[in-house]
Order: sequence, then structure tokens, then C-alpha cells
Amino acid sequence: MIDDATICAIATPPGNGAISILRLSGRDSYAIVGKLVRFPSGEKNVDKLPANSIHYASIISGEEIIDEVLLSLFRAPHSYTGEDLIEISCHGALYIQQKILELLVNAGARLAEPGEFTMRAFLNGKMDLSQAEAVADLIASSSAASHRVAMHQMRGGFSAELAKLREQLLNFISLIELELDFSEEDVEFADRKDLQELIDKISALIHRLVKSFQLGNVIKNGVPVAITGKTNVGKSTLLNALLHDDRAIVSEIAGTTRDVIEDVITMDGLSFRFIDTAGLRKTSDTIESIGIEKTFEKIKQAYIVLYIIDATQKVSEIDRLAGKIKKRLEGSARKLVILMNKIDFLSDRQLEALSDRGNFKNLDKDDHVLNISASYGDNIDTLASLLLELVRGEPSGENDVVVSNARHFEALSRAGEAIDRVNEGLQTGLPSDLVAQDIRQVLHYLGEITGEVTTDEILNNIFSRFCIGK
Repeated sequence: MIDDATICAIATPPGNGAISILRLSGRDSYAIVGKLVRFPSGEKNVDKLPANSIHYASIISGEEIIDEVLLSLFRAPHSYTGEDLIEISCHGALYIQQKILELLVNAGARLAEPGEFTMRAFLNGKMDLSQAEAVADLIASSSAASHRVAMHQMRGGFSAELAKLREQLLNFISLIELELDFSEEDVEFADRKDLQELIDKISALIHRLVKSFQLGNVIKNGVPVAITGKTNVGKSTLLNALLHDDRAIVSEIAGTTRDVIEDVITMDGLSFRFIDTAGLRKTSDTIESIGIEKTFEKIKQAYIVLYIIDATQKVSEIDRLAGKIKKRLEGSARKLVILMNKIDFLSDRQLEALSDRGNFKNLDKDDHVLNISASYGDNIDTLASLLLELVRGEPSGENDVVVSNARHFEALSRAGEAIDRVNEGLQTGLPSDLVAQDIRQVLHYLGEITGEVTTDEILNNIFSRFCIGK
């Protein structure tokens, strides 16, 4: 898929700035730049300058000096793309950027397609496909957690896990296929006990990686937290308290929140997308009804649901409402936190009764229930700590592999289905040729992730999402 063209692009974000970087990659990079530069210390041949060095020069058009720049020189294969590569650091004026780009094109380069530099890095063996995709995730990371996941993947943490699996499976399938060549002699080269142990180990790892996608996805895109409850229980007040800003309208009039309000904050390196929803009640107001319908949609999309209850209501009514919302979430991986709001209206005796779990028959002892006052900020810090605990309670250590890419999730899910068939085949004594076929399916799907098995269509789809210049 690599043509012979030398490609060029602006690698920094569009707009005016102090510095801009233009990138050039391909076998004619040095010859093209050599036509455009003049060095202050007399004539220099760019092609003879040492690799991994930086040089001060002027970009010229005829006799006109366009800008004074720094040239960063890299030689194949020791560059990002694996090709000869030059980066030109110039002043960030739009005119200068576009003029240098125009000069590069006129000198023989062509404009790069989105993601073409990284595609060349992949095709030249500088990184595998999962690492290449992590480059885009790293650029888009907006929190410490998403940065950590992308960096771990880009440095090959995910690839290393998959490489071990494929190598062990390849060893076994080669032995099984050797058995098929000697089927008439009825010999067994692959120890079925060892194979079973390996399949169990691989199955556990694949299913763990599949399960980690839910966490990886929310880390990558921000943890969606739906703030729900009946009208006038303090949902908007809680949102404002969490954001430390008057983001939502607060009123004693029921039904003032008629649409979904979202805002993002970062707590201890994790981004949370708080969603203030319309109150749940029967209404004849068409606009409010649409807002309530959106509330149920957001509950389905949320990773954590905060269900707020007016603590001044009767305990029996609180218990009934808590059980109702809990039942709606049954069978899903969504996490529920019940917040008893308006405790500032309660006496010490009422607070003590509210904290008595014996009054809540619809709640389990492990359910998260917290007493708060959104108006006065009571226990808001405790709520923030609980939210972090609910996310970090998942396997998300610094060295744990977390899947955050939907394509990887799909491939791993299919690999999991295939490994389950292998396991079933071993248990039921399925013929070796059929077991081998399922093992080849596992290898195929794992290979899709790292790019050992791929198509032009898949590559074009992946790299078209990159920014130009990367």
C-alpha cells in the first residue's frame, strides 16, 4: 500500500501559534528539502548531513526568504515512519505554514492523507496495528487515566499479551496438524492435557480482556454518570455542587429541568460526564415528557446511575422507590448509588432512622446508599470518593491491559467464541482436524488486532480517522 511518493503535511494543529512543524517522509525527502534551504555558514548539502541532528537554515523561494527554521533530520529505518524523514520547525503564522507546504509540493512531494505517516510506520514494521491505533487515542486523551491506557498500549503492553497467546497456540496447532499428516499411524504429538491447560488459560485471559472493554471505554470517553430521580429532589442542585458552578437551573417549581444537561469534570485523573436528567413523574406537558423519555435513554447509557431520593419522605416510600429503580437496572453491569438528599431538613432522630438498614427491605447490604445535602455540600466529597472507587474497583492497575478500542473488543469477542468451541471440542473428544480449525479461528481474530491478518479496507478505515500530519 506504500507508493514511492514523498509525502508532506503540517503536523501541528491549524491556526496561528509560536511554532509550527511540517513533516516530510519518503526517499526523496532530503533532495526536496535541499532545493528550498540556505544555510548561514555557506553551502551545505542536506543529503550529506548526519542523521538524528538539528540544523538552523532559511527556507527560500527564489531569492525571497520565507522563514528561518530548524531542520530535524532522520534516516531510514531509524525514524517514526521507517523512511527518510525531515521535520521543519517554523514560525506559526498561517501564511508561513501554507507557503512552505506549497514549496514542498512544487519541489516534488505530495500532500499526505489522514494518518498516512502512521500507516507507513505500521507497514514498515515500526509498530503493530494496535500500537498504531493507540497513537490516535494518545492524541485524543483528555485525562490522566485515558493517557495511561493509550500510552501502555502504544508501548506494546497489549500486543505483548496477544503475542504470547498466538505463539503458544501456533506451537500446538503445528503439532496437531503434524498428527493429521500421520493419521494412519495413530500417533499423538500434542499432549491433550497440556493443550487443555493452555486453552483454559487463554480463555480466561481473552474473557478478562473482553470484560475490561466496559471500563476501557468509559476511561477513554469519560465515565457517564446519570443523575436521576423524581422531580424536585435536588438533581440540578447536586450537579451544581459537583461542578462547583451554577450549570443547571434550580427552582422549587417541579419539572424545570426539561432536557438533558451534561458537563465534564476530571477527578484524580479520571473524566466524569455528569448528566442531569428530567425528573421522573407523570406529566401532560409534551416537552417535559420528551425530557423524561431522554432520562430513561441516558440511564441505559450510563456507567453509574445516581438515584436521588428526598430524605424527608416516609421511609417506606423511599424503600419502594429504591427497589423500583434497582429492578430497572437488574441484569446490567451499570452501578447504582442511592442518594438520600435534603438531610439538612432532618432531626438527629430522623437521620438515625434513615441510616437503619432494617427499614430498607428492597436494598442489599452491599448496595451503595449515601446521605447528602446537595444545597450545603454535606458528603459531596464522600460521593466523589465513592465514584472513583466504583471505577477503580475494576482491574485498572498501571500494568493491567485494558481494552478501549471497539475493533479490538469485537475481535476478542469472536476469539472468545472460538476458544469456547475449542474447549468444548476437547471436552467431547472432537476430531483433531475440527479442533485445529477452531484454533485457527482464534489465531485469525487475534491476528486481526495486531495487523498480522488484515485487509486494505480495514487499514483505510482505521487510518482515515487520524488527523492529517499524523
